[in-house]
Amino acid sequence: MEQVDVVIVGGGAAGLMCAIRAGQRGKRVRVIEHANRVGKKILMSGGGRCNFTNTGTTPANYLSANPHFCKSALARYTPWHFIELVQKHRIAFHEKELGQLFCDDSSKQIVAMLLAECAAAGVQVQTDCHIERVQHADNGAFVLNTSAGVMVAAALVVASGGLSIPSMGASGFGYELARQFGHAVLPTRAGLVPLTLSGKHQQRFAELSGVSLPISATCNGQSFSNFMLITHRGVSGPAILQISSYWQPGDALRLDLLPGSDALQTLLTLQAERPAAELKTLLAELLPKRFAQRLCEHWLHSKPIRQFNLPELKAVAELLQNFALIASGSEGYRTAEVTLGGIDTHELSSSTMQSHKVPGLYFIGEVVDVSGWLGGYNFQWAWASGHAAGEAV
Repeated sequence: MEQVDVVIVGGGAAGLMCAIRAGQRGKRVRVIEHANRVGKKILMSGGGRCNFTNTGTTPANYLSANPHFCKSALARYTPWHFIELVQKHRIAFHEKELGQLFCDDSSKQIVAMLLAECAAAGVQVQTDCHIERVQHADNGAFVLNTSAGVMVAAALVVASGGLSIPSMGASGFGYELARQFGHAVLPTRAGLVPLTLSGKHQQRFAELSGVSLPISATCNGQSFSNFMLITHRGVSGPAILQISSYWQPGDALRLDLLPGSDALQTLLTLQAERPAAELKTLLAELLPKRFAQRLCEHWLHSKPIRQFNLPELKAVAELLQNFALIASGSEGYRTAEVTLGGIDTHELSSSTMQSHKVPGLYFIGEVVDVSGWLGGYNFQWAWASGHAAGEAV
């Protein structure tokens, strides 16, 4: 039987940050990771370069049934705190777009940095360790029966992540543990995930796999402007991944295919300047050629633009700037970057992440009902929530 101050379940971004801070405060910390190595999601993120934070992080960049919950932790551990840590370890980085920071070299550097900080703080990290049972003893301690033996701790931090990307070892263990201790778990679903098409939409777009174009996607009052990528199963790309967190089957999803421009004014100008040109020819100059041709084959009737009267041009403009995309579903947790929903934050302290129900029990990171936008926001939540719990355990 091993006695420690803190056991952290999960060696991902949130768990390691919590371990570092708790260790720095002199706590005896043990991190338990069921996979063969820590930080697997960190390693794969950003195409192997890890989009480790976003300089524009605000609470508005997060989805939660309790939108105020994330404010305290995010205010106390900002992107600049994490950037300072990255600079301390001489890791070169750059801003890609929209405040997104990536390693110049490799995401392995972020994992190595976190492990180095853990080592410096005296944290012990146990990989390939499976939890068989967790009990809450009468004296308030947590007793964990694991494949590495029995561990007893005054504080238990659950940082086991969500259901996204099961090939990386994701599981619902954190939700099961929360329910065991009387916590409510809000319904979960895949977020930041490609959308699938079926029926006519899928047939019409099937041959366009690989085509990419800038769009603005709108659903349930939220809009994102970025690229859309057509795939063999549906649509992906940053704009689609972003809007997917706000979309559910049956919701109206609209695309502006000419974001930042007035489609009607553009068409009127082209009609005046090039009256003999076919609509499909002109659209192929505004959109990817194959995509423009498919629009004209199935949604628009192509003819010389001089033959369009004003109502017809308005109808073309309306389709271009308010295209109804009928998505049938998503690719699910298999490719989702985040899990929406999770442990109800009304039952947690927003300043410490501690359970209101069970003293000494903490929940951090993706397992909690706080999900960020694409672009480094979920890592910032991991760092911030992990640091908050690390300060408190």
